[in-house]
Amino acid sequence: MGKNLDNKCKQCRRSGEKLFLKGERCYSAKCAIVKRNFPPGFHGPKGKRRSSDYGLQLAEKQKAKKYYGLLEKQFRLIFEKAQKKSGDAGQNFLKALEMRLDNVVHRLGLATSKSTARQLVAHGHITVNKRKAGIPSMTLKIGDVISIKKESQKKPYFKNIKDKAAKAELPGWLNWDLSELQAKVLHEPKDKDLNANINVQMIIEHYSK
Repeated sequence: MGKNLDNKCKQCRRSGEKLFLKGERCYSAKCAIVKRNFPPGFHGPKGKRRSSDYGLQLAEKQKAKKYYGLLEKQFRLIFEKAQKKSGDAGQNFLKALEMRLDNVVHRLGLATSKSTARQLVAHGHITVNKRKAGIPSMTLKIGDVISIKKESQKKPYFKNIKDKAAKAELPGWLNWDLSELQAKVLHEPKDKDLNANINVQMIIEHYSK
């Protein structure tokens, strides 16, 4: 599985906003955006550069890729599949990104970052419909039930997982039964559930060139 090995804090600084790539650190005063809210570089902060339309579109695509933790090939493949579906291509694209298993594990509060969520899935700690799901890119469907494998619940990582999950900002399309540590996909994400900080139209224009 390919990985983006670039420094996570520098990725946020390059994007100019928090992408929540380092879990709990992103919510603390140690966050790079809080301490040094300017693009990374040896000579420190510089004046804001003018960007072309292409540059702005590319920056928006890069930001979305980093936010969801994807590499170019995987990101573009999801986009092309979304384009082939009926309806709004941009909305289809964001819905497909949101309904990835690694993103859902993160949304449920089982992991403080998407990279940690991918590790939990890849290491076999997560089940979908009572079957081990080891593929982070798996697209969930309406009615799917996500849970922590029984054996994994005894591991130190999951010791206080109910308390952590209770603090998660759960989107309306997911239902969390904390007593059973089971979540269910109720329906596809609605417009209000999609990431408002991503200008999907700019991504569409970028890929249309």
